[in-house]
Amino acid sequence: MASVAFLGLGVMGYPMAGHLKIKGGHDVTVYNRTTAKAEKWATEHGGSRAPTPAEAVRGKDFVFACVGNDDDLRAVTIGSDGAFQTMKKGAIFIDNTTASAEVARELAAEAATRGIHFLDAPVSGGQAGAENGVLTVMVGGEQAVFDQARPVIDAFARMVGLMGPTGAGQLTKMINQICIAGLVQGLAEGIHFGKKAGLDIEKVVEVISKGAAGSWQMENRHKTMNAGKYDFGFAIDWMRKDLGICLAEADRNGAKLPVTALVDQFYKDVQSMGGNRWDTSSLLARLER
Repeated sequence: MASVAFLGLGVMGYPMAGHLKIKGGHDVTVYNRTTAKAEKWATEHGGSRAPTPAEAVRGKDFVFACVGNDDDLRAVTIGSDGAFQTMKKGAIFIDNTTASAEVARELAAEAATRGIHFLDAPVSGGQAGAENGVLTVMVGGEQAVFDQARPVIDAFARMVGLMGPTGAGQLTKMINQICIAGLVQGLAEGIHFGKKAGLDIEKVVEVISKGAAGSWQMENRHKTMNAGKYDFGFAIDWMRKDLGICLAEADRNGAKLPVTALVDQFYKDVQSMGGNRWDTSSLLARLER
């Protein structure tokens, strides 16, 4: 059993913290900006809560965070009541936020000055993956630190990989989002084309999903897309945040992402249709408007 803190109880963090407590059997203290949610988690899982990140992490060996963006991450780490103010030397901070590689390097450097270890460890698998404890975790950092943290991370993951030095986890997550953007647009266009051609989409997918066109998106999203239902999975607002990180990094490293940039604009169109909280498969709604 490890002594753990978890900062941020959103749709991902809430179940992830739960797996650390129940499946992992760890001693878990949580912090969330909305106190009621932290109280609810503590009641449901038998853990404890703290009023600030600094209090939540005091004396802990491992600190996880899953918050919204770079600024949120800075607030819970180097803010006036942030985790870095009270974390003990030798403790490991594991950031599961999808953020920039730049902020990962910034915070890792700051952590090092305080004798704290830092891993950037964004996750993939969506809300369902978090709830079922089968997330994919892409990690950047030092091998020895990764080896210490991995048995704890395993409580909510089915795949955990060290991708390279600090920032490599975030860069790998960017590739993940780049690939998803193109896949979902392709699937949306395929379903749209099939409907216009008068085909039975269920029969079409039953066949083509077993061939080279098959994908997780096709298997798990074609039914809801075909039904025009978009209340499943990752919200467009968050996807645009992630694609913005990808495009900004591409500007820095010289990568060319024409399809990603185009799909990002398609998502902007869906936002203008009122679909901010629709899931990423709602690219089809744009084609059918």
